[in-house]
Amino acid sequence: MAITMLDLDLLRSFVAVIDAGGFTRAAERVHRTQSTVSQQVRRLEDDLGQLLLDRSGKDVIPTEAGERLLSYSRRLLSLAEEARDVVARPSGDGAVRLGLTEDFAAHRLTRLLGSFARSRPGLRLDVRAGQSLDLHRDLERGDLDLALLKRDSGRGPAVAVWPERVYWVNSKHHPCDLKADSVPLIFFPSGCVYRARAIHAIEASGRRWHLAYTSSSLAGIQAAVAAGLGLSILSEISIQAEHRKLTARDGFPAIERTELALIAAPNASPATLRLAERLAEFCDKVLAGSLDQQQRAAATV
Repeated sequence: MAITMLDLDLLRSFVAVIDAGGFTRAAERVHRTQSTVSQQVRRLEDDLGQLLLDRSGKDVIPTEAGERLLSYSRRLLSLAEEARDVVARPSGDGAVRLGLTEDFAAHRLTRLLGSFARSRPGLRLDVRAGQSLDLHRDLERGDLDLALLKRDSGRGPAVAVWPERVYWVNSKHHPCDLKADSVPLIFFPSGCVYRARAIHAIEASGRRWHLAYTSSSLAGIQAAVAAGLGLSILSEISIQAEHRKLTARDGFPAIERTELALIAAPNASPATLRLAERLAEFCDKVLAGSLDQQQRAAATV
C-alpha cells in the first residue's frame, strides 16, 4: 500500500473549513478563493481515500474520518509553524516593540504573544498597552515597530484592517435614566477615539452631557458602566453580560465607522513582520467569531 505524504496547504484548508463551518468563510481565512479551497479538500479526500466532510447540511461538519484527521492536522500545522520560526530565526532577533489598545491586550492576546516569544528565545518583546492616539504618535516617531490600534475608517496604509462594531452601552441591572437633562458619560482620558465621537453625537442631538467617570483602564470603564454610573461606547469584544446595548430607538444612533488597523513601521524587521502575520490571523478569527455571534443573535429576534 502506498503511503501518501500529507500536504500542509491541503491540511490548512481542511482545518479552516471546519473552524469556519463552511467554504466561503474558510476561503477568507486562508486568503484563497472558495473554489480553490473546495478543490484542495477534495484532493485531500482523494489522496486519503476517505470522505472527510459532511456537506449535506447547512454547515459543513467533519465525518468520523475527518474528526480523526483533525487533531493530527492541527499538530502538524503547529509543528510546521514552530519549525519555520526556528529555522528562520537569526542568531539574534533583536527586539520588537508592539503597541496594543487595551481591549485587545486583555482579550486572549497575551497567550499568542507568550507563544511567539517562546518560539524565538533570541527576541526581546516589548509590549505596551495604550490609547490609539498615543500609539499612532509613538509609531510615527519611531518608538514602536508595530501597533494594533483604532482609527477612522480608511485612514492610511496598514498591514491589515477590520471594520469595528461599536455600541452605546448602559447597565443591564442598574440602568441610567436615558431621559436625564445631562447624559453621564464614562470614558478613557482625553485622546480616546470613542470619547470624541460620543461627545459629538450627544451635542449633535442637542443634549447636554457630563463626564461621570474617567478611567485609564478598560476594566474600570466596564465596571463603572455595569454599576450604573453612566453610559459609554464599547467594541463588541469588550461588552459584558452586565451591559445592555442601546440603539436608535433608545435615542442613541449608531456611531460613525471606525476600524481596527495593524500598522508596521517602515523597514520593519523580519521578526516584526512575522509577528504581524500572527496578529492578523488572530484578529481574523476573533472578529469573524464576533460577527457570527451577531448574526446568530439577529436570527433569533
